[in-house]
Amino acid sequence: MFRRQMKGEVMLDRVLEFATAAHGDQKRKYTGEPYITHPIAVAEIVKTVQHTDEMIAAALLHDVVEDTHVTLDQIADNFGDKVADLVGWLTDISRPEDGNRSFRKSLDRDHSANAPAEAQTIKLADLIHNTESIEKYDPNFYKVYRQEKIELLKVLTKGDKSLMYRAQQQVGGN
Repeated sequence: MFRRQMKGEVMLDRVLEFATAAHGDQKRKYTGEPYITHPIAVAEIVKTVQHTDEMIAAALLHDVVEDTHVTLDQIADNFGDKVADLVGWLTDISRPEDGNRSFRKSLDRDHSANAPAEAQTIKLADLIHNTESIEKYDPNFYKVYRQEKIELLKVLTKGDKSLMYRAQQQVGGN
């Protein structure tokens, strides 16, 4: 199977088009905005620190395997193995049938703990953006979510230090 590697802004435009099409009419839970606004915001946060085009592509695609019909093989075929690998690390591995929320989150946290630095940096950006909306729009759920993110931050030790600091300040788990 032919696999391409990322090549600059032209490829990132294709990634954004792909992610936008994959998310289709999905909306953000609390705001009703088109879902693609979240991956774009995550990519913009990643752009504030040392990054590669592959990291930006993975940030734009980080929820497509979890939330759409898109597979990691399709991402690899379209955008290369490196991007697919990063998206794989960003995709939750737990399924509802795995048990209660606490157990599923522990499986996902263990997966994230083994992720490379680039994926952990993107995960931090995702946490930062999600935390902003959940804290604002769902304060009751935020109590549970905050504790989960404090635990997650303990394992994202390879991610960008400035994003780690920002996330810790945000959830109060430093």
